[in-house]
Amino acid sequence: MKSFYVALSHQGGWETDETDQQAAIREAIEEAGVRGKINKFLGYYQFKSKSHQDECSPEGLCKAAVFAMLVEEELESWPEQNTRSRKWLTVSEAADSCRHPWMRDALIGGFCQWHDEIMLTEKL
Repeated sequence: MKSFYVALSHQGGWETDETDQQAAIREAIEEAGVRGKINKFLGYYQFKSKSHQDECSPEGLCKAAVFAMLVEEELESWPEQNTRSRKWLTVSEAADSCRHPWMRDALIGGFCQWHDEIMLTEKL
């Protein structure tokens, strides 16, 4: 069975010299300890962040780029393993554990739609 990771990068989370796709790959390694191949861009999602309110964005508006990543390797150690844990979930379990509605929208709307299209194509 294939394991997919929903990788995301968000405003303030990527370096000035990297694309949002490169940032998502880096974040997947740093936060979840997984490496893989980006399969599909799932969309941009806007959200409000209290921690990112500044003179450039006083409302705290941020934008996340969300990707589906086919996981090819689980690392035994990764940069944020002391503050984050890795746990594989079903889509419904993952949706139930989302902290913010926009994350649930990205997972259900973006990932599930893409995954359903892949399954339909493979059956044809």
